Amino acid sequence: MNEIPIILEDYLNYMETIKGTSPNTTKEYFYDLRTFFRFIKFRYKLVKEDTPFDQIDISDIDLGTIKKINLQDLHAFISFSDKQLGNNNYTKSRKVASLKSFFDYLHSKVDLIDKNPAINLEFPKTDNRHPVYLTLDECKVLLNTILENKNDFFRKRDYAIVMLFLNCGLRLSELSSIDMNRIKKDTLTVIGKGAKERTIYLNDACVKAIHDYIKVRPNDAIDKDALFLSKRKRRMSNRAIQHMIDKYLERAGFDTQIYSTHKLRHTAATLMYKHGNVDIRALQEILGHENVSTTQIYTHIDDERLRQAIKSNPLGNINLKDDK
Repeated sequence: MNEIPIILEDYLNYMETIKGTSPNTTKEYFYDLRTFFRFIKFRYKLVKEDTPFDQIDISDIDLGTIKKINLQDLHAFISFSDKQLGNNNYTKSRKVASLKSFFDYLHSKVDLIDKNPAINLEFPKTDNRHPVYLTLDECKVLLNTILENKNDFFRKRDYAIVMLFLNCGLRLSELSSIDMNRIKKDTLTVIGKGAKERTIYLNDACVKAIHDYIKVRPNDAIDKDALFLSKRKRRMSNRAIQHMIDKYLERAGFDTQIYSTHKLRHTAATLMYKHGNVDIRALQEILGHENVSTTQIYTHIDDERLRQAIKSNPLGNINLKDDK
């Protein structure tokens, strides 16, 4: 990250190391806040008017400048994002979230500002967006890429991890925290959000992938309970798993700016809904969603299913003659 003020660098370090946000999310915070500070410098006339927006240097942004920022500036930035940058409601909402998080950090966590200007900043109404996911054929490409790994341990471990993501829709934290004793035949118990336990039923492919991996899993592991181990025989961290997934996604030709471990979770849910005729309530339970409204995003993904549903109506092919 070039041209970054210390106050922003400290915030990003806090989010990644203390709050545990993913590298991709941290990168999004950086891009949003860099755009915001460029806007502030332009709005406050701290740069020449003819300076190209994407070349505005923010390295001199300091606490004095930040203390001047008020709610009107934040509203003006969201308006700028809409009218000048052409951001949709989802992207504007992400920018609002970035601003709220940053100013909350400055006010509540490190006590650098007396008032939080973003506390009353509202989110724009978001569009219903389709989740990003891999198609069935793309999943096969990714899995075959893993099988090309010559190292027996890494090949079987990484294959088992991706199989669990793609078949069971696990969250990253759920997968990394799996213990050996949590697997019983074809069931897996995971700890989800809010420390809630749920049981995942494993299909034959997952059972085989885990069984094959356990054969090569070191018996002298430092973290004896952990299912998935690093080469140092410790439990794999969230970041290590993310890095491993990114590596294979890149090798398979997928853009890691678009696809991630969370998108593999989307993929599992999408494949179950599209190809498995899974009831929305069952999908909610599998994914560990507290509210079914969260799961309903997957009901918007398959226009072809809706088309076929209409065509299947017994009146769909009727052709009555009009005798009048």
